[in-house]
Order: sequence, then structure tokens, then C-alpha cells
Amino acid sequence: MPRMNMVQAINDALFVAMRRDRDVVVLGEDVGRFGGVFRATVGLQQEFGDDRVIDTPLAESGIIGTAIGMAMYGLRPVAEIQFSDFIYPAYDQIVNELAKSRYRSGGEFPAPMVIRTPFGGGIRGGHYHSQSPEAVFCHQAGLVVVAPSNPYDAKGILLSAIERPDPVLVFEPKRVYRGPDHGTNWTAHPKSEVPEGAYTVPIGTAELVRTLSGHGTPVSLLTYGAMVHTCAKAAELAQEHGVDVELIDLRSLVPLDLQAVVATGRKTGRVVVANEAPRTCGYAAELVALVMEHCFDWLQAPVARVTGLDTPFPYTLENAYMPDPQRVLRAILTTAAYN
Repeated sequence: MPRMNMVQAINDALFVAMRRDRDVVVLGEDVGRFGGVFRATVGLQQEFGDDRVIDTPLAESGIIGTAIGMAMYGLRPVAEIQFSDFIYPAYDQIVNELAKSRYRSGGEFPAPMVIRTPFGGGIRGGHYHSQSPEAVFCHQAGLVVVAPSNPYDAKGILLSAIERPDPVLVFEPKRVYRGPDHGTNWTAHPKSEVPEGAYTVPIGTAELVRTLSGHGTPVSLLTYGAMVHTCAKAAELAQEHGVDVELIDLRSLVPLDLQAVVATGRKTGRVVVANEAPRTCGYAAELVALVMEHCFDWLQAPVARVTGLDTPFPYTLENAYMPDPQRVLRAILTTAAYN
């Protein structure tokens, strides 16, 4: 089985999808001849031509508006927004047109399209290339929102997204694209085993990354995207302090695998949630509310959350902004010690 990093896995998924279905088209800024700013679409235009791999102007609203029209008329466009920070000019198209297309047409005009976009920090991109806007789209009925954390899931989830009859936003953690960033020792290994050919990872299912060992105070840790690797390191450190962590990679934010969230919350009675986005109204807040609603009688400590800060994303201090293993560890230990 070949080993791929996340960029290679995404690129392979696009090749697989386009070879088996001529209705799949790719469009976005620099996705064609250049192969994308992160090289996720490299080689596609050479094989499929510029009528299926389309370089667009620098106009996110135009990219998404064009893709919506394509989807309504039977194609399956995969639109790339070069950085998730640039998705806001297309916000109206996404939430007022794309998300509501099936509903407003009584089912006559579904919009089977995918929007891929890298999100989060870790590449020293500053405040215009490092944001995490996923919660904004989770709030909109009609959209599916996913955030893979590793190459295997990135390929399988993207193929699942392309097959769906309705729109999917795929938020790809850019600091996991090629592995460890800036000398840290707690991000993903650059490559993992990824099957050749077509396979899918079901959207709406979480993954149990780390199970309870039965030794120490049990704590559940819920997260997604690049934070999975941050939290995995924190869980290792917690074990040294006598705390036993069950780590859940949500993978899909909408629909959420609520059953997995409830099961781990009721099992441990102590829950920490983590995301890189700002604290106020972030996705972590939704997870806290759900755990409280469904696990209140089982909880032995307040649900804790570890997040980014309510500030613009800083350039020189990005490692202070992004939650690191030590910050997650402190929340785990505080939750474990509560009585």
C-alpha cells in the first residue's frame, strides 16, 4: 500500500473521481497549469484538459457562483478556495444560494458540489491565511461540513463528498498537508498508508483515535482537523500524570456523530473539547452544549474547552495563539482533578 501525505492523498482522490466520472470538474485559482498553491491539483489539467480543470479569475464569488450553476445542470464541480480566509466574498453564494437550492426548488435542483479549502494556522501565514471559519458554515442548514485530520481520511472523505447529492465543504488542515511544521514534534507524520483506487470514509462518523487503557482517571477528548495531532500528544502526556484519555476525531462537523460524542461522555463523565478557532461561538461551544444536554447526569466535572483566542490570528505569535499540547494537557488535568 503506498504511503502519501495529505496533499498527495487529496490529489489522488481527484484523479480517481475524474477518471471514473466525466461530470466531475475542478475549478479555482491556479488549480490548472500551476497545480494549486499547495499542489493539490497538480497534473489534473494535463490529463483531463482545461475544460475540466479550469483556472479562474481571483473572484471567489464567481468561482462558487459558476460551480453552483454547473451543479444545477448535472455536473459535479469541485471548487477550490485557495485559503479559507478568502471564502467570505463567496459567503452569500454559499449560504443564500447553494445551501438553499434543493429546499427552494422543492427538490428539483439539488447542487452536488464540493468546496475544498485549507484552514487553520501552522504555516506562518498571518491573519489573512490562517483563520478557521468552519463554525460559520456549520450554522447554515443545507451544508455538510467535514474536516479530516490525516491522509487516509482526506482521500476517503473527499470521495464520499463528491458522490453526495448535496453540497459539502471540506476544510483541510494546511499544517498537516505535508507533515511536521516549524520544528514542532507534535504534528502528524508527513505520510501514512493510503489505499490505491476508490474507497470512501462515511461522512457523519467519528473515529476513536485513542481508547481507554483502564489505568488512571478517564477523560474524553473531542476534536478534529490538525488539533487531533495536538490532542494525541496531550493525551500521551496526560498518561504520565495518571490520566487515561479517550480521544475522538469527529471528522464530520455537520452531520455530527452525536452517538459517539454521547457514548464517550457517558463513559468517562469528564470531557474536554478542543478546536483552533476563536473561543466565542466556536464549534467547541456547540460540543460543550451537546455534552451538557445529553450527558449531564453522567458528568463528574464541568465540560472544558481549549480554543484559539478572540483576536485576529497573529503572525509572529501564531504558536501562542494555536492551542498546543501543554494547553490541552492543563485542561485535561484540571478536569481529571475536579471533584
